Amino acid sequence: MFLKLAWRNIWRNPRRTAVILTAVVIGLWSMVLLGALMRGIAVGMIKNGISTLTGHYQIHHQGYRNDPSIENSISDPSQVLQTLDRLLPKDARWTARVRVNAVAVNARHSAGVTLVGINPATEARVSFIGTAISSGRYLAPGDSNGIIVGQALLKKFDTRIDRKLVIMSQDAHREIASRAFRIVGIFRAEMQSTEKQFVFITRTAARKMLKLGDGISEVSILLPGNPDNPQFYAALKSALPSRLYEIMSWRELLPFQTAYLKILDGFMWIWYFVVFVAMGFGIVNTTLMAVFERMREFGLLKALGMKPGWILREVLTESFLLLLTGMIIGNLLALVCIYALADSGIDLSALAAGAEFAGMSRVIYPALKLEDVLVANLLVMLLGIIVSAYPAIKAARFTPVEALAHT
Repeated sequence: MFLKLAWRNIWRNPRRTAVILTAVVIGLWSMVLLGALMRGIAVGMIKNGISTLTGHYQIHHQGYRNDPSIENSISDPSQVLQTLDRLLPKDARWTARVRVNAVAVNARHSAGVTLVGINPATEARVSFIGTAISSGRYLAPGDSNGIIVGQALLKKFDTRIDRKLVIMSQDAHREIASRAFRIVGIFRAEMQSTEKQFVFITRTAARKMLKLGDGISEVSILLPGNPDNPQFYAALKSALPSRLYEIMSWRELLPFQTAYLKILDGFMWIWYFVVFVAMGFGIVNTTLMAVFERMREFGLLKALGMKPGWILREVLTESFLLLLTGMIIGNLLALVCIYALADSGIDLSALAAGAEFAGMSRVIYPALKLEDVLVANLLVMLLGIIVSAYPAIKAARFTPVEALAHT
C-alpha cells in the first residue's frame, strides 16, 4: 500500500518530480563518470610508468639509484640470475639492462641522453619499446652498430634513419668512451620526454663500448596479474644480500604515481561531498515544499486515524522511490558515457605539455571500478533518505487543527 500510494503521489506534480530526478541523475552521473575518469588517469599513469623501463620490481647494485654511474653496476650478475630462476613465479618476465648517462652528438647538435643496452628479445616482453617502433625496425640480436632513438630526439637533431649518431659516456675505467651508431629505428612514447631521454642499443654493444665485461646495471621484473606481490618481494630481499643489492618495487620507483594513488580516494570523497551537498539542498527544499503544500491532506489523514509513524513512512517511501528512479537513470547515463569513451578516450594532445608534466598519458580512458559505483549509489541513497527525514518529520507532526488553519 505504501509503495503504491508513494508512487502515485510523486507523479501528482510531474514538474516537481522532474526537478528532484534531474538533481539526483546529474549528481550520480557525475560521481560515477568522474570516478571512472580519475581511476583512468591513475591506471594510465601507472601503466605508462611501469612500461617505461620500470617493471614491477627492479634489482640494482647497492647505491645505483642515488648514483647511476658505471661504477655501481652489477659486475657479476650470476647470483641474481640464479635467484630469479628459483623464485620467479610462472609466466613472470624479466630482462637485464645496461643503463648509463651519456651524450648524443651529431654534426649540428648534442644532448644528454640515457643510453640503454638491451637484450632485444627479452626487453620486448617487459617494456614498451617492443611495440613502440614507428619507423624503421627493431634491434636484432646481432646489431653491433644499430641504435633506436625517439621521434622527438630525431626531430631535435634534424636527422633521419640510416644516419650516424655518436654516443659518448664514461666507461668502466673512468675514461671517455665514444662510438658511432647508425639509426635503424624510431620509437614513439606516451611522453615526449621519454622520446628525448632514451636511446637503445644492444646489450652486447653497450658492454663492449663501456668495457663492462658481463656486468649489468639493472634487472627489471614483470609479474603476471597483480603488480604487488609482497611474498615475492620479501623472498627476493632475503635471498639477495642488502649490502650488495637493492630491490625496489614499482611504488618506490614511481613516487609521483604512488602519491597520486594515496590521495585519489581523498579527492573522490571530496567530490562526492560537494555533489551531494548541492543535490541534498535541492532534495530538502523540494520535498519540504511538497509537504507544506499537502498539509491539509496530512491533517485529514491524521483526523481519520492515521498514525504519525505511517505518515513518516509514506514521505520517506516517496523519497526512496524518487532516489531509486534517479539512481537507475544516473547509472545508465554514466555507463553509456563510459562505454562511449572506452575506445576513443579523452584526447589531451592539445594540453600535452601540462599532461606530461603531471605524468599523465595523452589520452585518458575511463576505468570503472565496482567499488566506486557502489559507494556512490550507497551515499546517494543513505544520505538522501537522511536529508528527506526532516520534511517527513514535519509532515508527521502536523495536527488536524494546524491543517485546517492552513490556507
